[in-house]
Amino acid sequence: MLSGLVIVDKPQGWTSHDVVGRMRRLAGTRKVGHAGTLDPMATGVLVLGINKATRLLTYIVGTSKTYTATIRLGQSTVTDDAEGDVTATTSAAGITDQQIHDGVAELTGDIQQVPSSVSAIKVNGERAYARVRSGEDVKLAARPVTIHRFDVHGIRRDAAADVVDLDVTVECSSGTYIRALARDLGNALGVGGHLTSLRRTQVGPYSLDQARTLEQLADELNVLDMSLAARALMPNRELTAEETAEISFGRRIAAGAAAGTPGAATVEHPAAAFAPDGTLVALLADAGSYAKPVLVFAPGTGPGAGAGPGDGAATTSAAEA
Repeated sequence: MLSGLVIVDKPQGWTSHDVVGRMRRLAGTRKVGHAGTLDPMATGVLVLGINKATRLLTYIVGTSKTYTATIRLGQSTVTDDAEGDVTATTSAAGITDQQIHDGVAELTGDIQQVPSSVSAIKVNGERAYARVRSGEDVKLAARPVTIHRFDVHGIRRDAAADVVDLDVTVECSSGTYIRALARDLGNALGVGGHLTSLRRTQVGPYSLDQARTLEQLADELNVLDMSLAARALMPNRELTAEETAEISFGRRIAAGAAAGTPGAATVEHPAAAFAPDGTLVALLADAGSYAKPVLVFAPGTGPGAGAGPGDGAATTSAAEA
């Protein structure tokens, strides 16, 4: 059974669900999920899991993300991006470069961010964007996010339109909304702001260099083997033949070298355990003097084969970032 990750360069105008549907047809299986949504307006890295690799998606969702984007100062929209109607216009002609850099600095590091009201966050069981479309005034609670990097590469001024466009790169924690960064920067400068373009260039260890367009994938389905995917994603542990046999049957083995330190493997952040032949055997968590399996893959069938309990096809969703 074909299992692994597919790194897609999502086209503009497609939802993440659209891409999953296309991949189901290309891979010939219903067991396809994604590791974090991209808005239809956005392009770039969308990580998909096929068959048994859907078990890895939950560990990819929480990784940091990197984006390139364009922020327009001087206009606010109902969606905080270019897809929504303009709700307010204020001249940004008087905003200086230093004010822009100061505003960006205030939005760098650990911050509290209110997600966009048209996000996919559920409010009493219904998506926030659905409530907004039905005319409801949705207020979402602020949540902690981390902006690791917020670099401004270009400042372009349009005197005729009284707007300023910023070309930026943002590296951030999972759960960050780049639209909300654009909104908050504009609001802090007193002129409003929204996102006009967004491209995701990296999700955890998976980058745009590895991504393929849907057209390329239709010609050649490029699948990253599960063993290679896990090696890049999490700490590695090389097992002996004896340890491989024990773990394959769900038994405990001696804890890893990092046990008892901040780098110890945990249930939330496990280590990938490999057989002597390089096959991904299991994901392990340290528990005292032992390491216990969090997820076991079937032994003896080669890299990428096997599955843990509950292997399924449900799409794994996350916030925009």
